[in-house]
Formats: sequence, C-alpha cells, structure tokens
Amino acid sequence: MKYRSHLSKARGLGSAKSGTGHWWLQRVSAVALIPLTAWLILMVDSSMHASYQETVAWLTVPLNSVCIVAWILAAYYHAALGLQVVIEDYISGEGSKIICVWVSNLTFLLLAVAALIAVFKIISAG
Repeated sequence: MKYRSHLSKARGLGSAKSGTGHWWLQRVSAVALIPLTAWLILMVDSSMHASYQETVAWLTVPLNSVCIVAWILAAYYHAALGLQVVIEDYISGEGSKIICVWVSNLTFLLLAVAALIAVFKIISAG
C-alpha cells in the first residue's frame, strides 16, 4: 500500500508546455484593451457630434492614429485567443478542432487587415 498524495502522483505527468504562454497573452491583451477601449469610447462619443472632416482631422493626429491601430490589433488578437480557447474546450474531434482554429484565426486576421486598411485610407486621405 502506497501513501502518496494526489499531487505527488500528478507531478510526474509534465506540462502541456503552451498553456501558460497562451494564458499570459490573453491577460496582457485584456489589460492593454482597458485604456485603449476607454480612449475608443471617448473617440466615438466625440465623433458623433463632429463632421466627417473634423473626425478625419482628429484621426490624423499621430497619437490618435497609433491608439486606433493598437486597439484594432489588441482587440482582434484578444478575440482570436478567446475563441481558440472556446473551440479547444467544446469541439471534441481533433481534425474539426484544428480546422475551426485555423478558420477563426484566418477570419480575425482578414478582419484586422480590413480595419487597418480602412484606417490607413482615412489617414492618407486627410
């Protein structure tokens, strides 16, 4: 009869090697989104009462351009990480899981690129 705790039995199993990095990236992107989303809410509120030309002029300010680009990158990256976790948790087949993760990552990449192109077009036109 062995007197080993459950923890001592589990210690020999090793780690998955990638879960911690994914977890940290999700937390870092969430923390980055807090001030960026506050800034975005202020931007949307001020643009509701401004003309298109005023909004374009406001967006061509370098700090505002950097903030909107940073928000786009952080938001889409954070969303992709979150959806990947949902897919990995709730889809059982390995092949289906891999396809769904690839499709969702590609979709978020294309959406982020489209949003960035729109921002850069507005900035270059202003």
